[in-house]
Amino acid sequence: MKVDLIIKNAKIFTSDKSKLNATAFAVKDGKFVYVGDENGLTEFEGEVRDLGGKFVMPAIIDSHVHVVMSVGCDYSDPGSPIECTGKKEILAFIEDFVKKNPRLKRYRFRLERKNLNDDILTKDDLDSICADSEIVILEGEGHSVWVNSKVLALHNITDETQDIVPELSYYVRDAEGHVTGNMFEGAEMAILQDGNNELTDEQIEKALLRWIDYSVDNGVSGSFEAGTPKADAFHERCYKYLCKLDKEGRLPVYIDGCYAIMDPRDIPNAVETVTRYNREYNTEHLKVHTFKMFMDGTIKIHTAAMVTPYADTNTKGSTLIDKYQMKDLLIKLNEAGWDLHVHTVAEASSRVVLDGVELARAELGDKFRMKVTCAHLEIQDDADLERFAKLGVIANYTPWWNGGVCIGGYKEAVNLLGEDRANKMYRCKTVWNTGALVTWSSDNITFGDFSTWSPYLGMEVGMTRWINEKTNAVAFTRGEREYPVACEKMNIEEMILGYTINGAKQLGIDSSKGSIEVGKDADYLIFNESLLEVPAEGLSFKKPSEVYFCGKKMK
Repeated sequence: MKVDLIIKNAKIFTSDKSKLNATAFAVKDGKFVYVGDENGLTEFEGEVRDLGGKFVMPAIIDSHVHVVMSVGCDYSDPGSPIECTGKKEILAFIEDFVKKNPRLKRYRFRLERKNLNDDILTKDDLDSICADSEIVILEGEGHSVWVNSKVLALHNITDETQDIVPELSYYVRDAEGHVTGNMFEGAEMAILQDGNNELTDEQIEKALLRWIDYSVDNGVSGSFEAGTPKADAFHERCYKYLCKLDKEGRLPVYIDGCYAIMDPRDIPNAVETVTRYNREYNTEHLKVHTFKMFMDGTIKIHTAAMVTPYADTNTKGSTLIDKYQMKDLLIKLNEAGWDLHVHTVAEASSRVVLDGVELARAELGDKFRMKVTCAHLEIQDDADLERFAKLGVIANYTPWWNGGVCIGGYKEAVNLLGEDRANKMYRCKTVWNTGALVTWSSDNITFGDFSTWSPYLGMEVGMTRWINEKTNAVAFTRGEREYPVACEKMNIEEMILGYTINGAKQLGIDSSKGSIEVGKDADYLIFNESLLEVPAEGLSFKKPSEVYFCGKKMK
């Protein structure tokens, strides 16, 4: 058979679980037509490349990223970091900044909540500094904000504005019931997106092309785009632009899109909206068949929903909906043929999804065919660990978090959760060993220098549970110690499988991508060193020397 390319003398990790290793393959018309050893190459003729023992693996699938949200953040002022502590010092910092930068339309800052030392920051405090311009202070993870009255007025937020979900998406009020300017989760998401609709087409294109270039350079051939709630117009504008790029031949990366919400009032229209997205944003490399929802928030600000109360506040947070509402939603989505992807940081949120799937499966039986994914899973209750495999729910982790960076390290985890539960975080190995489908992702909301988007950072920290001086990551994420417990460390084969074939299964593209198998797209990466043999520490500095998508050399 005449083929386009023959690769031999390579160390190939195929991600085909029936045959993980090979030394040769052949490519014709962008597909693998042979995978095996050199003895099987006799029936093929064409250009031959001897790789001299170089390492080859399938292209990466990143199964939870925020491309659209990052486009907006690429141009918005990320905010000046406030690193002082105590309310008096914090307000002095803001006042000094405003004086040095007068008459700006919007002042943005970033502040870790713990720096307030349990004090309260209000709109009145910020109004006293500047009432004529917007002041927005983003909490460290971007899941809550403090604003002045100018911002509240722009978003029509008054004392009569109802909370979306108490203990999850809500407006902090004083003893008289007046809004204070501090708000959480879905209540603040629209403010986080301020300025997006001011972006030009040229700015959107430039940002999207930055992400595409990053993806190609790192060998990421497919991603689940995890949505931008409370910014539907901008979200769709970016999807339209991705369609345009694809039709122009400038989108080589497959994107699995979604419709995303943080408000239960948006659920009744979920099926219709996903159906419309599926129809309107449908090109070769952009498909939409998933409904995405934020079931809870984050641990640091106590909006992640717990089964057992937080150790420091004795609160539990809340979930967006309950298990019976989840069951009803699953039945509707299943009937329409759509999938569900859920932000589930903590115990109670993933339990609601698992309980809902169990109820829906009991009602539908063999008619239940949709894919359900729980994303993040920073902490899960012991009783739920085996349920992912039993119920067929996909467990999606963000492995560069496994060093504890999202909660500020082990000491902060003990303060928030108590020592026992602090030692039971990021239990991806335990869930993997149950036979559940486990996938990996980077989950970022800003592009920055893309260092934390790297799948090789995810691989490293998934194996070491520690971002240290040997790790290619931004300085503020470095930890003081390896995060416990050592038995949850993954190995390199598991990291590659989760970033390739497992991710392709989550996205529903495993018939064409995710492994080096006959009949699949020839998406593969060549490394000068074998990822199976290099030390785990420092793997984050690795990159493929060559990248091929559908047999075409991209790098």
